[in-house]
Amino acid sequence: MGEACRDAAAAGRQLRQDEAGGGGGGRHHAENELVGDSAVSTKLCEDVPAMPMMALNHISRLCESVDASVRFYVKALGFVLIHRPPALDFSGAWLFNYGVGIHLVQRDDARRAPDVRPETELDPMDNHVSFQCEDMGAMERRLQAMRIRYMKRTINEEEGSPIDQLFFRDPDGFMIEICNCENLELVPTDALGRLRLPRDRHNPPVRMGAGGAE
Repeated sequence: MGEACRDAAAAGRQLRQDEAGGGGGGRHHAENELVGDSAVSTKLCEDVPAMPMMALNHISRLCESVDASVRFYVKALGFVLIHRPPALDFSGAWLFNYGVGIHLVQRDDARRAPDVRPETELDPMDNHVSFQCEDMGAMERRLQAMRIRYMKRTINEEEGSPIDQLFFRDPDGFMIEICNCENLELVPTDALGRLRLPRDRHNPPVRMGAGGAE
C-alpha cells in the first residue's frame, strides 16, 4: 500500500473515531483535508496505478426472508431472477437488471447486517444504494400502488440542476434511493484521466476543465 493510500486509510479511521465520539472539530478537519483541498486530492492519487476495474458488479444483502426480498426487488424495482451457481451451498438468490446484480443471502443467527436500521425513520444519510431513474413520476406511482412508505425531496435547485430523490426501505430495512442524479454535473477534484465511464450506458455530464467544457 502506498503512502497516500495509508494516509487516506488513517484519515478514514480518524473520521470514524471522531464521528463515533462526537468530535465535531476533528471530523470537519478530516473531511476538509480530503474533500476541500485539490492539492491533497492530487497527492491521494499520485502513487495509485491504473486499476483494471470496469463497473459495479453486484450488491449483496442479508435477508430475513429471501422469498420476500425477491418479490420486493422484482415487483417494486423490476429486477429479474437469474441462475445462481449450485456450488453456493447456502440459501440465497441472484437478481439482475440495469447492469447491476443483487445477491440475496438468507440470514441466520451467525449472520447479521449491522448497517441496517429497521425502524420506520427514513434518513437520507443512512447507508443506502441508489438507482438512476428516467421517470421519477412513474417510480413514485409504483411505490404508491404497492403501498411502500417513502420520503420525497428535491435538492440542488439553487444551482440550476435540481435532483429529485425517493427514499424507501426493502423488507429487511435496507434503504434504497431512486434519483435523477445524472442531472448533476460530474466535477472531478483532480485526476480526470483516471475516470473510466462505461460506454454501454448513460453517464452524467463531465466537466473537463475550469471552463466547464464537456
